[in-house]
Amino acid sequence: MSIASYTLERFIGDLRRIVATAAADEASLLAQVAPLARRVVAERGWLRADMYSADPQLGFGTSLLHVEADQSLFVVVDSWLPGRGVPPHDHDTWAVVVGVDGSERNIFWQRLDDATRPGYAELRRMDEQCIAPGQVLAMPSGSIHSVVNETPHTSLSFHVYGRHLNHTARRQFDPAQNLELPFIIDAR
Repeated sequence: MSIASYTLERFIGDLRRIVATAAADEASLLAQVAPLARRVVAERGWLRADMYSADPQLGFGTSLLHVEADQSLFVVVDSWLPGRGVPPHDHDTWAVVVGVDGSERNIFWQRLDDATRPGYAELRRMDEQCIAPGQVLAMPSGSIHSVVNETPHTSLSFHVYGRHLNHTARRQFDPAQNLELPFIIDAR
């Protein structure tokens, strides 16, 4: 007797249930979502060849897998060109990232200022974590990180967010210039 595969549809159903029951407890929510995200990534039934394409100017690409009508439960696959990534940014929501193909280095930052000056931010580099296929990174709301693909090949990662990133107050940062800017993505 074969065990049914863990499809993207089953994963979305489980996400809806978890969010409905654990939304007030973000740590519990992340602890429940992380192993399920790892499980759906291992199945790979959702993976398509076109997900490896990325915008050469930006250095990454985003493929939409699911978003709720109210813009919650945003699920995407990001492709990262070799040697490319994104500057420090936040999500203004929780996030779970699972490595799919290749690896990515995540650098974590701490905001030092009180966020009261529009367009201004002071950041300090804190830590880093590389994620490879099957490895999970769970980030609570308020986390700031940057990403870089240091491999010679395009890498992929699976991302789950508590809200569509273009419907949050998400920001990107330039630590050298102490700048804070809006951060909007093109999810296709």
